[in-house]
Amino acid sequence: METATQRYYIWTVGCQMNQADSARVAAALQEAGLHEADSEEAADVVILNSCSVRRQAELRIEGKLGALQGLKRRRPGVKVALTGCMVTGQQAALKRQFPVIDYFFEPSDLDDFVSWFLPDHAIDARELVHYYVDGDRDPAVTAFVPIVYGCNKNCSYCIVPFRRGQERSRPVAEIVREVTALVRRGVREVTLLGQTVNHYGRDLPERPTLAGLLAEMERIDELARVRFLTSYPRDFGPDLIEAVATLPKVCEHINIPVQHGDNAVLRRMRRAYTVERYRDLIDRIRAAIPSVTIATDIIVGFPGETEAQFEQTLRLVEEVRFDVVHGAMYSPRPGTLSATWPDDVPPGVKLRRHKALEALQTRIATEINQRLVGTEHEVLIEHESNGRWGGRTRGNKLVYLTDGPARKGELARVRVTDATPWSMLGTRVGGRQ
Repeated sequence: METATQRYYIWTVGCQMNQADSARVAAALQEAGLHEADSEEAADVVILNSCSVRRQAELRIEGKLGALQGLKRRRPGVKVALTGCMVTGQQAALKRQFPVIDYFFEPSDLDDFVSWFLPDHAIDARELVHYYVDGDRDPAVTAFVPIVYGCNKNCSYCIVPFRRGQERSRPVAEIVREVTALVRRGVREVTLLGQTVNHYGRDLPERPTLAGLLAEMERIDELARVRFLTSYPRDFGPDLIEAVATLPKVCEHINIPVQHGDNAVLRRMRRAYTVERYRDLIDRIRAAIPSVTIATDIIVGFPGETEAQFEQTLRLVEEVRFDVVHGAMYSPRPGTLSATWPDDVPPGVKLRRHKALEALQTRIATEINQRLVGTEHEVLIEHESNGRWGGRTRGNKLVYLTDGPARKGELARVRVTDATPWSMLGTRVGGRQ
């Protein structure tokens, strides 16, 4: 098959892991000589990377598949492939519902996808480096690097273990080799990914740890920053707290989902910790890392959630004062334990509680960020938006410069001049790095 003029288009829904998977698919296709298309209309192969965590994400994919039926009628030769969390174990049903799909592949089966679409090209997916800079887009200075796939937890609401399988860690040497190659291509910051990232290494013979892997990242020249997500509260040990506190390249930002503020709800969620244990962990983290910023995930409207239990969540948010709260309204996922229970919190009540959580967090984030006005921070410049260059602090705060042009990849020392709950404005106080 002649590939010199062929083009691909990838449409991604979901988490950072999906974004990393899409980058790997792009790398495989670029390795084989394809170029990225601006839209599905201009592509020879369209890949949809799906998410099943919430029903809304699946509806977006289903809507896109419906739209692609028209494309197929206009251009019968275009190929459509579906990957991601919707695929595992339900290919036959999906094919009946969406005959527009030509091929299904699980995120771990990239070699099979390549051999289907490009039978004359043999590509070892394990050796692919994400094409963050060699593709047709502008070079990127940040990259997501999966280090452990799957999840061994059994949270009652979560479909991920059924779709992603059990935990599978990548060897340290393989991760170091990939990050080193990314840095050579211009990446300055990497985020190490896992559904439960602090479980990294438990399934490997050498039993490496996330803290040890972070120490390995320190040895990579020209790598400026390292982040990691998402962490499970019960398994966030002292060695990881020490790594964040002492390793210069590790950013002082931790994403650690709590999910709810009531112990009875946490038990029904099958989260293996209590609110008290979570609070104690946050206290220990903040004692060791005074400048740390904390992000969390919270679900409202879980089956059986009473008004009093929801108020416990609001109380926890008020007491902990997270920098970021990712709030979601519960929706049952077929195949999970909680989907067998009555979804007994009415939609209107879920919406009201979600809005109350958002309003509380907006106030808290406003207060936290306003106190940063006048302070100085290191900002990695990542992108330009509406004529202003922006990037993130080590604490993952979004900052836009108001004093003229910048350079992507620049580490700028910035003084904050104004702040909102979601971003800040600032001016440089030093030279470029």
